[in-house]
Amino acid sequence: MRDKGCAVILVSVELDEILSLSDRVMVINEGKSMGIVRKADTDIQEIGLMMAGVTAAPPRQQKAR
Repeated sequence: MRDKGCAVILVSVELDEILSLSDRVMVINEGKSMGIVRKADTDIQEIGLMMAGVTAAPPRQQKAR
């Protein structure tokens, strides 16, 4: 459905599954959004910090060409 332009919400506790299927990841901790990150712009450590209750860092700046 994603390839047809539909939004899909995947709820899972399996981080490998989330990273293999998602373009963006939103972490919810104790009922609060800890942030939304693009998979291409993050790593497992950042997501782990979000899962531990640390809010996401501000969006990274792209390097000038």
